Amino acid sequence: MAYPQAASSSTTSGSPPTVKVILTETDLQRVVDRIAHQILEKTDGADGTVLLGIPTRGVPLARRLAARIAAFESVDVPVGVLDVTLYRDDLRLKATRAIGPTDLPPGGIDGRRVILVDDVLFSGRTVRAALDALSDLGRPSSVQLAVIVDRGHRELPIRADYVGKNIPTARTEIVKVTLAETDGIDEVKLLGEETGTK
Repeated sequence: MAYPQAASSSTTSGSPPTVKVILTETDLQRVVDRIAHQILEKTDGADGTVLLGIPTRGVPLARRLAARIAAFESVDVPVGVLDVTLYRDDLRLKATRAIGPTDLPPGGIDGRRVILVDDVLFSGRTVRAALDALSDLGRPSSVQLAVIVDRGHRELPIRADYVGKNIPTARTEIVKVTLAETDGIDEVKLLGEETGTK
């Protein structure tokens, strides 16, 4: 991405990218707890519900939600993994991606309420890919979406049913979610425009 040159010829580089912490570890724990409560309220106690995490960070988030639901109501919600790599519409535009496993819980998804879990909702294209992948795996009774962050800029008519935090962003900013299971720390940051696009 090109940037206009500074007026002074002595300036050879731009300002460092801005970094703002949106959610701390404690904040993230509260968000997961809140979403877990909302799922219980909106699904009649999570009866007939399956959580499917979208790799990478949607998977540990789905497991956390299941653990919190069990802690609140002693309900064991099945958790699975839904890899959407082959269903993405940008495969021809980006470098080759490794195909991950899709692991459905026992009993599959037919006739069950499926809640897709991801870290960030942006354009909606990952969720569209997940819906396409689901159609090849079974026929759920309904499909819902839970995300930690909704950053806007949708390119498809897709919305989340459960949102931890809505964050207004510029398209050139990056929302970076890190989790203890994958990154060693729980945190959500907003990286400024100089860092590029997600």
